[in-house]
Amino acid sequence: MSIETATWLRSDVVRLARAWLGTPYHHQASYAGVGTDCLGLIRGAYRELHGFEAADVLGYSRDWAEASGRETMLNAARLHLREVALSAAEAGDILLFRWRANTVAKHVGILSDRDHLIHAFEDVAVTEIRMTSWWWRHAVAAFRFPGMVD
Repeated sequence: MSIETATWLRSDVVRLARAWLGTPYHHQASYAGVGTDCLGLIRGAYRELHGFEAADVLGYSRDWAEASGRETMLNAARLHLREVALSAAEAGDILLFRWRANTVAKHVGILSDRDHLIHAFEDVAVTEIRMTSWWWRHAVAAFRFPGMVD
């Protein structure tokens, strides 16, 4: 199935993301049950949905965003995913976050519903958390996997 003809329901994406729950944190990894970081969760989900990586990901340091000052993650998301209004984000959509104002986006997760996020966080296994007001204030962009339908 090509990326143009693939179709996924929101529930498919949420089920897939929940299958990663408990996967240990491992910087630069992207394999369910083995290890992942926040970007690896998105890479792995994309790979499971489409059968291939969206792009080659070069090695990156834990402080890559601070070191480069470039919107690497946000620009890559715009290239490989479908951007939607943050206010329209729903289950199965991907959110990008800035830790502080005037810094680059460097964290990402998948909404399981409007009130919960599945993500990988340093030293914590993939988990599903409540989307508190703190998280919504730090969210800067929302995206959908290609082929996702309502």
